[in-house]
Amino acid sequence: MILDLFGTLVAAPSIVERRAAADQLAAILRVSPAVAESELADSWQARHNGQLASTAEVAAHLVTRCNASAVCVNELEMLLARLAHLRLQADSTLLQALEQLRRGGARLAVLSDASSDIAEAWSLSDLAPHFDAVVFSCRAGAVKPDRQLFQAVLREVGVAPCQALYCGDGGGDELAGAERAGMRAVRVERRGGPSSLVFGETAWSGRAIPDLEALPSLLDDWGKR
Repeated sequence: MILDLFGTLVAAPSIVERRAAADQLAAILRVSPAVAESELADSWQARHNGQLASTAEVAAHLVTRCNASAVCVNELEMLLARLAHLRLQADSTLLQALEQLRRGGARLAVLSDASSDIAEAWSLSDLAPHFDAVVFSCRAGAVKPDRQLFQAVLREVGVAPCQALYCGDGGGDELAGAERAGMRAVRVERRGGPSSLVFGETAWSGRAIPDLEALPSLLDDWGKR
């Protein structure tokens, strides 16, 4: 079972949260929040496809783009790490659902468009122990729906495409991408609500569930047929 991260396991960020993060970045960089937010948005691709391969590189990039002092890099890197840790906080009900899936014999993997700060924070999160494999776009060098991401996570978890179920909120055309890679796909309503930020969402007419906590029941229903 292959699960998306943001909007599926943890809440996708809201516009308010994105702006609050930009305010903190701006305070360190000594630029306006609008400039910090713009540079953060403009660096999305480079942060998520691995061009900026570490949190330190992301911090240095933002410092350069904002014409800030190089002495800001370490402080900015620490802020990015703290924000990443906060973004990986998971609901207790979600953790219980993951444990239930594992007790039922499911092998679990994460496939996420994620930047290096998230990848570096992952091992210390409450989510990490529940998964057999994880593939982050910043480590794989591509973003969804690139087929190589789906192939990479299938290799990591050790199953054929026809044996895998992909579950996500639909950002990055991930559901259709999973189906093109030979998997079944299920959509979950976006964790964090419909106003949360999402990139590359496409229409979906297939199976859908209200949240990941409903997944064990869905699998039980399938098993009874």
